[in-house]
Amino acid sequence: MNLQNFKYVALAEATTFLLLLASSVLKRTADFDTGVTILGPIHGLLFIAYVVMVFNLREPMAWSNKVTFWILVGAVLPFGGYVVDWWLNRNAPPAEAARA
Repeated sequence: MNLQNFKYVALAEATTFLLLLASSVLKRTADFDTGVTILGPIHGLLFIAYVVMVFNLREPMAWSNKVTFWILVGAVLPFGGYVVDWWLNRNAPPAEAARA
């Protein structure tokens, strides 16, 4: 498991979250529930993968409790995965990222 794979999962999780929110609006306003039916399980799996990967990367990346907390918060906020990816690109030392 490495940091790059986590970043892919974070971006995919954030994207499916936003699509799921849009699909929820369509379900309520246009009686179109196919999006929720399809995206719900996909987003659920990506969310679980995100959380598991955070805890697996915590030690190799030497994330503090505070950093781990905020990365986990990124999974439950719209656009959170994009912010986490941006933050990791700015703050992960290249040697640490390669080692994880």
